[in-house]
Amino acid sequence: MTAGLFQQIQQFYARQMRLLDNGAVEEWAATFTEDGVFDQNVAEPLTGRTTIAVAAQKRVDQLVAEGVTRRHWLGMLEVEPEDEHGVVHTRYYAFSLATERGGSPRITASTYAEDTLVRHEDGWLVRYRHVTHDGTD
Repeated sequence: MTAGLFQQIQQFYARQMRLLDNGAVEEWAATFTEDGVFDQNVAEPLTGRTTIAVAAQKRVDQLVAEGVTRRHWLGMLEVEPEDEHGVVHTRYYAFSLATERGGSPRITASTYAEDTLVRHEDGWLVRYRHVTHDGTD
């Protein structure tokens, strides 16, 4: 793996999480392939950009109604080198933080995630994301 590839992937995640945290749900969902899958061990898998966007919008709307600002932090990123088909596998830890108006930030989720990313003309897209929430079966 090259430092350039690692940096590209880090930049992809920084942009992707900022889109979601800022409520840009359609743009965030567009970082998945058309048939992309968002799979968490605490919910049914979501398949396809439209389904992913609808679920994310519901969550964003709920947070706005509650007056909560949400932020994601990703770290401990591992990137497996690109194969001949432009596919990269990643693993990382992620925290979700919530801050109520006038309140202090609190961690609302601690997770381990694995992604399959594919090269796209504009950079990278998520083909498959599996998120495991800590403390769950």
